[in-house]
Amino acid sequence: MSFKNPFPTVDIIIENEEGIILIERVNPPCGWAIPGGFVDYGEFLEDAACREAFEETGLKVELLGQFYTYSDPARDERQHNISTVFIAKAEGAPKAGSDAKSAQVFDRGTLPQPLVFDHAKILEDYFLWLDHGRSGMGQFKS
Repeated sequence: MSFKNPFPTVDIIIENEEGIILIERVNPPCGWAIPGGFVDYGEFLEDAACREAFEETGLKVELLGQFYTYSDPARDERQHNISTVFIAKAEGAPKAGSDAKSAQVFDRGTLPQPLVFDHAKILEDYFLWLDHGRSGMGQFKS
């Protein structure tokens, strides 16, 4: 019998004085994304979040906390990835690195398209949480 496990990933909602930092991906699926990536073997989720944020945006972040874990098996067309999303703040202008074609700051009213994976849902949940103190994620699948 063969077992296949999902892959742990992190995504980091990074805010600076001007808005939310997103990256434009170089690799498929192409489009805009919340900075993030795979957790290395033996790595803490928090360390992976800081490392991925720096690799993709050139910014050192201060993690403010975990937001939510997204586990829909269809959230990434490549394979089953489970993402723990962190909220962070940073100072300065982002600079694209590693998998990023560009890194830019957006306000919530001008988010770029397309947002890949389930990142539109993640940001929608985040903005609901900011506005109402709840994330609207009580719609769990059994």
